[in-house]
Amino acid sequence: MKVIQNIKVAVDAVVFGYSDNKLKILLIQQKFGTKSNKWALPGGFVKDNENLEKAVVRELSEETGVKANYLEQLYTFGEINRDERARVIAVSYIALINPKNYTIKADTDAKDAKWFNLNEIPNLAFDHKEIIDKGLERLKAKINYKPIGFELLNTKFPFSDLENLYQTILGKKIDRRNFRKKLLSFDILQETKEVQKIGSGRPAKLFKFNHKKYKELEQKGFHFEIKFV
Repeated sequence: MKVIQNIKVAVDAVVFGYSDNKLKILLIQQKFGTKSNKWALPGGFVKDNENLEKAVVRELSEETGVKANYLEQLYTFGEINRDERARVIAVSYIALINPKNYTIKADTDAKDAKWFNLNEIPNLAFDHKEIIDKGLERLKAKINYKPIGFELLNTKFPFSDLENLYQTILGKKIDRRNFRKKLLSFDILQETKEVQKIGSGRPAKLFKFNHKKYKELEQKGFHFEIKFV
């Protein structure tokens, strides 16, 4: 049977960041084509001499200046008319980074690049809003089987920052007492001797992640049932 095929393969990066108690998404503004000036996810076509992982790392670096330490394959999008230029199958990847650790710089075919609050996303090109929704769905699910925070928070942080991060991702108020007790039982947090003054209350103790224990749990996974108020 003769197969007629003219399909292009692309990669897209769903990069989540967290700052000012808000979950953010990294977007680029298109420079060329029919989607010029529209905002979209960083990404592009895979070259003949590179695999998917190298392609998404390259595109993310070229278009935003970000070199993520960790990218996880998210989902494959292949609707026939998702891209008016050609039949394009897009393999998406998800990354978590701390925006404070990067200087965003648009380059190549990106006119601009910047962070948007997740609830203030502009009208996007292609099906990229659907891709972001799928990424957020994955992130919410990951919280129950993988520790979250190491990539998103500062090196040292008050415990309230971790609580706020989880509440922001889930969009719900958590049982803070139960959350603290359970999370500390996994030994992935170390209390430092430093404190941070927050508002008019008493100084808060600062914590940092136990890298070794964090990576162990990340590798084998953990079950973390979160209770809500």
